[in-house]
Amino acid sequence: MPVPRDSLTVFLRGLLCIVVLAGCALAGQAAEPTSGSPPTLEFREALAVAGDAPDFPAGAPAALQELPDDWDASRPGYEGVVWYRVRFDAPPRADPEAVSALYVERACTNLEVYLNGHRIFSGGRMREPVTRNCYQPQLVALPSALLRAQGNTLDLKLRGHALEHVASRQRAAGLSLLRIGPMDALAPVWRAQQFWNVTAPQLLGVTLFVLGVFMIGVGWFNRRASYLMYFGTMSIIWSLLTARIWLADPPLSNRAAEFAVTLGFAPVVGFAIVFLLRYAHVKRRPLDYALIAQCFVMPLSLALLGPDRLYAGVTFWYWALGLELLAATAVYLRVSWVSQRTEFWVMSAILVLLACMVVLEEVQHAAGGGIWRGHALRFAFPVFVLVVSFRLVQVFARALRAAEAGRSTLEARIQEATAEIERNFAQLAELRVEQVTEKERKRIASDLHDDLGAKLLTIVHTSESERISTLAREALEEMRLSVRGMTGKAMRVADALADWRAETVSRLGQANIEAEWTGPTDDSEQLMSARAFVQTTRILREAVNNIIKHSGASHCKVNCMISADDVSLVVQDNGRGIPLELDGRLDRGHGMSSMKHRAKQMRGQCLVESGPGYGTVIRLTLPL
Repeated sequence: MPVPRDSLTVFLRGLLCIVVLAGCALAGQAAEPTSGSPPTLEFREALAVAGDAPDFPAGAPAALQELPDDWDASRPGYEGVVWYRVRFDAPPRADPEAVSALYVERACTNLEVYLNGHRIFSGGRMREPVTRNCYQPQLVALPSALLRAQGNTLDLKLRGHALEHVASRQRAAGLSLLRIGPMDALAPVWRAQQFWNVTAPQLLGVTLFVLGVFMIGVGWFNRRASYLMYFGTMSIIWSLLTARIWLADPPLSNRAAEFAVTLGFAPVVGFAIVFLLRYAHVKRRPLDYALIAQCFVMPLSLALLGPDRLYAGVTFWYWALGLELLAATAVYLRVSWVSQRTEFWVMSAILVLLACMVVLEEVQHAAGGGIWRGHALRFAFPVFVLVVSFRLVQVFARALRAAEAGRSTLEARIQEATAEIERNFAQLAELRVEQVTEKERKRIASDLHDDLGAKLLTIVHTSESERISTLAREALEEMRLSVRGMTGKAMRVADALADWRAETVSRLGQANIEAEWTGPTDDSEQLMSARAFVQTTRILREAVNNIIKHSGASHCKVNCMISADDVSLVVQDNGRGIPLELDGRLDRGHGMSSMKHRAKQMRGQCLVESGPGYGTVIRLTLPL
């Protein structure tokens, strides 16, 4: 079924707007200026010693090394560890409470930092598979407890790979200039570098992946526009290749990771060539077979050359693939000119701009320096794909315009028949609503526990992202709490208090709020229903959320009391209290209404006492 022209245009316009807005927001945040900051120390040379020792090899002969240090120039063919040492006096600080920091623009492949003999930073694994931080700028806080006023020693342990063993010069070993100064002065520089090095390519990679999936879908449902599938596949492969920029800990050795990266370039160029020729209505089966064979010949040739000639082999293939793509572009432009396509001028301008970006990258490589160093093609190709995508959608939309007119009558008839079927189906569905609802209620509890719970637990234990693991763990706890309320048994009040205390103290501690919990000393044998435990847990969680998010408190005290008929919880903080604007309306906002509603459902009560500047007291009383 063809995709409507308006849907295509709206989708791509919305996608580009999201990318532009996100990029502007991140760039604006990254380039936030810092005024009135003290000057920073900049080190253009350091003592350097090669050797994988646990500490700086003081007994070994050290040479004065100029920074930035490109290993390919200073120690060709060397692969391993190099220690760097600089000595400095603590920079002046306008604010005694300010934190000093070390900023390293580039440390490839991985870095450890020692201050006065104490390790204060590690970028990850220093043994194979080594953590790959070549694209990650490093901002390391210098602990005030270790920092002396004079005579500080800063040692940097850098593990890197020789140029011959990598597929790109950007991943060859080297160390940039070192800068030491106030954290407030160096943080904007680090954020800007992080944005251009990692965040922007990552954002563009995700955009290209979504765009590629969309194009494949459009090409699949419209076989006359099959060239869109080749274009989409090319976009997806390129987006996957950009993972090398932000994926710091692949489970592969350097040789395997570098070899794996090279496997994607032949398919990218192959799909690009096929797209250009198919778009120009040129179809050559022998060329297709040759491009497929090339995807196997390239890795085979690199494997035969061996890891010591990887860079030379990849450089040769890059030139060969570039010439192939240039030849395909020339064929496309010639056919476009002969057929007097308007795309000739548009595509010519785009391709000329892409060529200029490639030249700019080579010039920047030669000149060195700047956050754009070596990144021109990385940004030019995704932008080229986005611009071409808009052009493809425009052309494809015009082709669909004629079909839309003839299809409108058929769609109207289909809609009438569909509406009739839906009315008949709705009448039948109403007869089974109650039966299906009851069945679904029973199934939900089982699915939550057996299926969703198992998947969330798998995410908690297998995800490499700490944020994803945390979110999955919170979802798992909330799911278990809901299932417990539906099917759980009564529990001892003492056990419930222990669970509440552990969760409350932990959450407040993570928010740097001092927690004081007071409860009965003896273990009570009284029981609490599962529903009461779930509702009380949610009330207590909402109270803690309000303290963390809204109160600005530094101390929170929780007092628990158990009597023969009820249990009482008093939560008191020393925060700013609830503003006067909410006088008489304390049940509005901050979740107060839901807390009182839950307490009322259990025939209890939840009272709130607060005043500006005097903190907030929540008194919860629930019958047992």
